[in-house]
Amino acid sequence: MGTRAQTDPYYADNNKVDNRTEREKQLEEWLPITSSRNAKWWYSAFHNVTAMVGAGVLGLPHALAQLGWGPGLAVLFTSWIVTLYTLWQMVEMHEIVPGKRFDRYHELGQHAFGKKLGLLIVVPQQLIVEVGVNIVYMVTGGQSLKKFHDLVCEDPCKDIKLSYFIMIFASVHFVLSHLPNFNSISGVSLAAAVMSLSYSTIAWAAAVKKGVQADVEYGYKAQTTIGAIFSFFNALGTIAFAYAGHNVVLEIQATIPSTPEKPSKGPMWKGVVVAYIVVAICYFPVAIIGYWMYGNSVSDNILISLDKPVWLIASANMFVVVHVIGSYQIYAIPVFDMIETVLVKKLNFTPSRTLRFVTRNLYVDMHCIGSCFDGSITYRRIKADHH
Repeated sequence: MGTRAQTDPYYADNNKVDNRTEREKQLEEWLPITSSRNAKWWYSAFHNVTAMVGAGVLGLPHALAQLGWGPGLAVLFTSWIVTLYTLWQMVEMHEIVPGKRFDRYHELGQHAFGKKLGLLIVVPQQLIVEVGVNIVYMVTGGQSLKKFHDLVCEDPCKDIKLSYFIMIFASVHFVLSHLPNFNSISGVSLAAAVMSLSYSTIAWAAAVKKGVQADVEYGYKAQTTIGAIFSFFNALGTIAFAYAGHNVVLEIQATIPSTPEKPSKGPMWKGVVVAYIVVAICYFPVAIIGYWMYGNSVSDNILISLDKPVWLIASANMFVVVHVIGSYQIYAIPVFDMIETVLVKKLNFTPSRTLRFVTRNLYVDMHCIGSCFDGSITYRRIKADHH
């Protein structure tokens, strides 16, 4: 409690009375978002890189192919500038009210729209994004594990269902999900950030090594106007998905210490700038070089377009696995915070390790079951296409 009193403006302002009950104070120190306030600026850097640079970067060359050189580059660079600006706004709004911190996205929504309407507007959208991203990463992790296995294994052992690889990926989260807060997963997040830079570099470097394809074409692949329009909007969605991370920025900033003299927005913004430099290093070479080398025949995952050297592509797929492990945790922690808040505040459960063990295991388990079902459908479709 003493450490928090020195670092949190709510406590540091001597003229402000803390009207919370002892139970409310203990709950804030137990919940994952507010339980630790000692993060450094570089924590925010690799948390933001991990949250933003997802496997979506590998689809940027395909998005560029659907848009063409001019519109594609314009959308790519404009998205980088606009999302950096809006992220700056989020960082500034974290402490826009003196003596108060908006540690959670819905708290800012409640301040803007009212206590009930703010929850109704923000929480469903945030849950759709975070839970949806977790499902996508569960499937992506399984697919990358399967791709790695298929590359390094001999033919007799290749016919293993995608569902099994998804379960292997999920087993990691049955352990990592019990780490209490963002600061406790900082090592995982750092590894994920390094891996995202690594597989992005492999993607464009291997494309350069392979060279411009002999039959490369840069015209629109769609033959009809309707097809071109759908491709255009699909590309916009791919690029928008690549610039994710805004919905967890307030929760990441909540882990940074703050006083009236040194608010958290200073170190947080420093970390965001570093993260966006890394984003540019990852995104622009992959998108531009991938499209340049393959034209409109590039796959929606550039690693699929690359088949040699096998060891390098296999390594890149394993780097993707490590990255989405960290990304899954970044997006899961705010959901854990919501679930545990409802259970303790609304349903009067006692904050405990047992409660956390059960709820987080159930969350991962539901993702695993849903992802395995989706994975089995994908697997059957791929086999049918192959035959």
